[in-house]
Amino acid sequence: MANWLLKTEPDEFSLDDLEAKGPNGEPWNGIRNYQARNFLKQMQPGDRVLIYHSSCAVPGIVGEGEVIGQPYADPDALNPESKYFDPKSTADNTRWWVVDVRFKRRWPQTVSLKTLKQQTGLDSMALLRQGRLSVSPVTEKEWEVISSIA
Repeated sequence: MANWLLKTEPDEFSLDDLEAKGPNGEPWNGIRNYQARNFLKQMQPGDRVLIYHSSCAVPGIVGEGEVIGQPYADPDALNPESKYFDPKSTADNTRWWVVDVRFKRRWPQTVSLKTLKQQTGLDSMALLRQGRLSVSPVTEKEWEVISSIA
C-alpha cells in the first residue's frame, strides 16, 4: 500500500463533492502534468490519499480518500467536447491517465500549508518542494506526522 497527496481546487471539485459521489467514488481526472501522470499510473487499489484543497482561503489537507481501481487511460483526453481534450492523444496512445478515488474521512480541521511548512519531518515532502504538483507520493513517516497534527 502506498500513500499519495491529491490536490484539488475546492470551487472546482472539493472533498464534499468526493463524499457526495458515494462508495463508487470518482475518476481523478484532468491531470495534465507528466510527472503527476506518472504517479497516477503507479497507484493501486487500497492506496491511501490525502485530499489537499488549493487556490482557496486556507490551502491545506482536509481529509482522506482511497484508490478503488487500477489506473486507466483518461477518456476525456479523446473527447473533443471535454475541457481535458488532448488532440495529441489517440485511442492507441492516450497520453493521460485517471484513477478512481472514493471519500474515506473528513478531518476535524484543515492542516494548512502554513502548518505543514512548520513541521519537523516534512522537509522532503514533495508538496513543500514542488508546490504546483497535483499528484505526489507521501512517505509513511510524512503520513504519520501529518495525521498526528489532524
